[in-house]
Amino acid sequence: MMENKRSQVLNLERVEALETWLKTTNTKLTQVNGQRKYGGPPEVWTGPTPGARCEVFISQIPRDAYEDLLIPLFSSVGPLWEFRLMMNFSGQNRGFAYAKYSSAVVATDAIRMLHGHMMEPGSRLSVRRSTEKRHLCIEDLPAGTKAEKLLQMLRMLTEDVQRVSLKAGPGINGVSALIAFSSHHAASMAKKMLVEAFRKQFALSISVKWQLSVKLSADEPQQPSKSLLPSPQKPPSVVTPRLVRPLSTPPGFCRAVGGPTAPQHLHPPCCAASQDHLSAAFSASSVMLLHKVCEATGFGQPLYEVYYSHTGPDGFLYFTFRVFIPGLTPAFKGLVMILPGPTVTNTLEEARQAAAQQVLQSVYNKQFSLMSS
Repeated sequence: MMENKRSQVLNLERVEALETWLKTTNTKLTQVNGQRKYGGPPEVWTGPTPGARCEVFISQIPRDAYEDLLIPLFSSVGPLWEFRLMMNFSGQNRGFAYAKYSSAVVATDAIRMLHGHMMEPGSRLSVRRSTEKRHLCIEDLPAGTKAEKLLQMLRMLTEDVQRVSLKAGPGINGVSALIAFSSHHAASMAKKMLVEAFRKQFALSISVKWQLSVKLSADEPQQPSKSLLPSPQKPPSVVTPRLVRPLSTPPGFCRAVGGPTAPQHLHPPCCAASQDHLSAAFSASSVMLLHKVCEATGFGQPLYEVYYSHTGPDGFLYFTFRVFIPGLTPAFKGLVMILPGPTVTNTLEEARQAAAQQVLQSVYNKQFSLMSS
């Protein structure tokens, strides 16, 4: 029991070493749903997006080992396209990470050179090929669900969905859907949020799990679709927005799942870019997107007040916020929850981004109500 408590104590010296390394190397990390991500791709990347078998799974990482030790170690084999370290609420890592290289050959070299590497006395890394699961199975969908309508809805709710196929029959309640994503990361992010998204959007309880074995048809794409993934050299830019008619939920799908005809929690209708570019810009910086919306509409620039509230039993940090927009009254108020970032500054910025995302959603809902009345 005492040993377990000691293992959960944050090593502040290691955290300070990480912060120093981030500043001196100008390395940028992004906190997303329980993991810290480097790259995907990094700013200096000039090659193509890696394909299959380019990622390795790293386990048995000491809990107080961070990116300042791990990224240089795994970069010694070859340039990293992406490195993802899984984190828990205490600020420690969860003991495993993923490293993606430019090719399967370099990934093989990483396994050969770094499997069994001693990070500290008595602690050796396990490095093996990542399974890179890219398929999810959604169960308990209504019997009338149509594949094309479900595909439209999934592309509104999450990113990098490639295709959908449905199955029904004996032993299956309702309809099950097999969803193919362009990457394991995209599938993993979708797995975390789809259950709650379907509950809020359609008052529908579904289950989402990994599809472990998939037989791909001859026409199924093996590489990420160019229409869904931006080039690594040219990430999508935020287009100066103009208010347009809100995206509408496909009515056939709403009838099939018994949800509302009008959407309740979709992407804000404030960007003239394509749906895929909007999703990328929205996730990249809600603060920037809200700034552009206010600039385009003449509302005046938003002012943020963000205050720490408490830490929940699940490890999420809760922040209250007020956002003042001169042309809109009253102020927007709410509560957001995020995971701790690598530094206090990063954590506060994450809270501000989450607050801006809620404000964008509120602006969307208000505009949709006005257009519907």
